[in-house]
Amino acid sequence: MRASKTSILWTVALLSAAGVAQSGQDSVTYTPVAPATPTSNAPRVTVAPVAQVTAMRTKDTVVDLDFRVAPGFHINSNAPKSEFLIPTKLNMDVPTDVALGKIEYPAGQDVSFPFSPDEALNVYTGDFTVKVVVHPLHSVVPGKYVMHGFLRYQACDNGQCFPPKNLPVNFEVKVVKEPPGHHANPAQSPHVHN
Repeated sequence: MRASKTSILWTVALLSAAGVAQSGQDSVTYTPVAPATPTSNAPRVTVAPVAQVTAMRTKDTVVDLDFRVAPGFHINSNAPKSEFLIPTKLNMDVPTDVALGKIEYPAGQDVSFPFSPDEALNVYTGDFTVKVVVHPLHSVVPGKYVMHGFLRYQACDNGQCFPPKNLPVNFEVKVVKEPPGHHANPAQSPHVHN
């Protein structure tokens, strides 16, 4: 029985070699590469934890949100070149009396992919940062507030795109009346005494 298995394996190997030689490709070997998809449930984009942000009432405070696209994937930038592509977009819900200012997205990179070699797509790969402006209103009560939201994106690899996903994004803002470290003494005169 062992001899028959060995002879079958040799026959398959010889037929494969003969097929390559007949096609004239004996000097070129094509090895298919497995797609970069780890598993269908694995995150393709992650967000770094955000340290507590201290924001003064009536002042703009910029919060950096650091994201990472998994190796082997890309996502469309916030301003893709085609209206048919899904842009990456941050959506935030803010507490009452805390306003959300401008959201600043980084510029994407123009990259051509094997599935569309003649058209460069504007994408994010690797690490990128989205800046969010938080503006506590004068009416807000000083204290800690949790900002909830999500990053909407569509991940693709070199061969296919996957359904759009929402990545939860949360961070805490500590609202204060005055800058941290500033201790005014109301009993002390604001004038300098010698």
